Amino acid sequence: MSQASAEKLAEIVITLPDGSKREYPAGASGADVALSIGAGLAKAALAIEVNGELQDLDQAINTNANVRIITGKDAEGLEIIRHDTAHILAEAVQELYADTQITIGPVIENGFYYDFARKTPFTPEDLVKIEKRMQEIVARDEKIVRKVMPRDEAVAFFKNKGEHYKAEIIAAIPAGQDISLYEQGNFIDLCRGPHAPSTGKAKAFKLMKVAGAYWRGDSKNEMLQRIYGTVWHNEKDLNQYLTMLDEAEKRDHRKLGREMELFHIQEEATGQVFWHKNGWTLYRTLENYIRAKLQKSGYFEVKTPILADRVLWEKSGHWEKFHENMFITQSEEKTLAIKPMNCPCHVQIFNQGIKSYRDLPLRMAEFGMCHRNEPSGALHGIMRVRGFTQDDAHIFCTEDQISSETVAFCNLLKEVYKDLGFNDVIVKFSDRPEKRAGTDATWDKAEGALREAVEAAGLEYTMNPGEGAFYGPKLEFTLRDAIGRDWQCGTIQVDFVLPERLDATYIGADGAKHRPVMLHRAILGAFERFIGILIEQYAGRFPLWLAPVQVAVATVTNDADAYAEEVRKILEKQGIRAILDNSSDKISYKVRQHSLNKIPVILAIGKKEMEERKVSVRRLGSDAQEVLALDELVSKMVDEAKVPS
Repeated sequence: MSQASAEKLAEIVITLPDGSKREYPAGASGADVALSIGAGLAKAALAIEVNGELQDLDQAINTNANVRIITGKDAEGLEIIRHDTAHILAEAVQELYADTQITIGPVIENGFYYDFARKTPFTPEDLVKIEKRMQEIVARDEKIVRKVMPRDEAVAFFKNKGEHYKAEIIAAIPAGQDISLYEQGNFIDLCRGPHAPSTGKAKAFKLMKVAGAYWRGDSKNEMLQRIYGTVWHNEKDLNQYLTMLDEAEKRDHRKLGREMELFHIQEEATGQVFWHKNGWTLYRTLENYIRAKLQKSGYFEVKTPILADRVLWEKSGHWEKFHENMFITQSEEKTLAIKPMNCPCHVQIFNQGIKSYRDLPLRMAEFGMCHRNEPSGALHGIMRVRGFTQDDAHIFCTEDQISSETVAFCNLLKEVYKDLGFNDVIVKFSDRPEKRAGTDATWDKAEGALREAVEAAGLEYTMNPGEGAFYGPKLEFTLRDAIGRDWQCGTIQVDFVLPERLDATYIGADGAKHRPVMLHRAILGAFERFIGILIEQYAGRFPLWLAPVQVAVATVTNDADAYAEEVRKILEKQGIRAILDNSSDKISYKVRQHSLNKIPVILAIGKKEMEERKVSVRRLGSDAQEVLALDELVSKMVDEAKVPS
């Protein structure tokens, strides 16, 4: 072979994301590719994606490949920086507290955590000290280098260092495998990578808190100390996130729930809500609003039992999937379960009597009370509870009706979210999970039908691979709230499986029996959780139609008590939720107190207002005050408090 031919064979072709192609010597690294494109990109580069797989920037590329340079602006780049920062934390801890063993430090949403084995508890002062040392490590710009060791050698290496937890992790890896390690300065850690070229890339981070965590998540094992940190692309993003956390704390639904006397939760009913007068008013207002929307959209409402025989759950497939999270009891030698969802019960109603194709689509709704035995550590105010009510509904339809029913549901959902103040909705398409019921052919049909339907609805969506329900694919609707947080709420699922399992049939135009398709759908999801979201969305300052108390009528002097009560009664007669405050407190105190309780409108009534049959009106969040004739005020309140239709 000639020298020219050898040189030609040593060339590789790199295809960049814009479709352009470049030639490089075989063995060129990602850093070489980045530098050839531009010095700015080379400086910003963190890693490289080769044919869809991430690898370190200095790793050689030996064949033709599609290549993308990863920077901190990419989602993958931010995840790499977060992982780098976890290692920087572990390095800082071991430099400051040499007796500490490292365990695991994964990336999580918004940052990372790292678990440490140390006898002395970390204090808030320690976190300040550790964070300062982390900044020093970043300033050192230590090179991060990947090393490979045989498994047994790696086990011995960490044992010799006194890192027994790391040795245990590596020993669990099958024999004969090589182990990927990353070294920076005097610190080395087990990691599959990739990592940035040096510690200097991680700059915008903050340590958040220390918590306890059992080794390998098992309460029988040792208690470790878990340090959480948040990491962002730059200081601006970090500060924005910290500001959001501060705002979220002010909006915490548990805090506002107490202040506004909406609800409480206590140990004697773990994970269940005690709704107070104001909270139940809010709950019923939302429920009645949804009920009216459903009736207008052709749904009928049902009510099904809370307790059902195990046999039903076995037939539906829920027993196999959910029985560990069901509350179970025995009666007359039968095993009964409190329902964790409503769908099998709705099929029982559908199965009563003979259904014709002319009856379809049949839209069955229920505000169904469900219970799930959630771990106590996962419970969070009314956002995650054990007892909850869903705005659940099931549409029984033909295959030809899937698209039109899905479009109608999506339009209804968008209308409801807009009425409730949510205009930013993200749609995700969740396809077949690894563990599922039904054949691949059934799943192909269900996924195809749902994809056709969501496209007919004109909705943009992203894929959420493997996250479908065990019986069918689904669309998930995620709301973005006032401070930028995402909440997954609504869903619609296409189900060919449950009607088959529970023997649901209708008589078709051909006179033969057919299986209906079952569309599982919810808009709010759990009422409890959605109300928690609403509280935080509005920081307790609900729009007038939703506010538990809409108007506070407060007297300036007791001489105006009779007129103030008359005003309250007139408002009440017009459907306005009004309270009277004729206490002996000063009007300034009353205004302050009702403002803290987030009452949207406060009416101050003194002798002058009484004589002129007027009211002084103050809106929540404003120091301005206007004086209105009583009739004008009532008309305004009635108009503003109208429930969206």
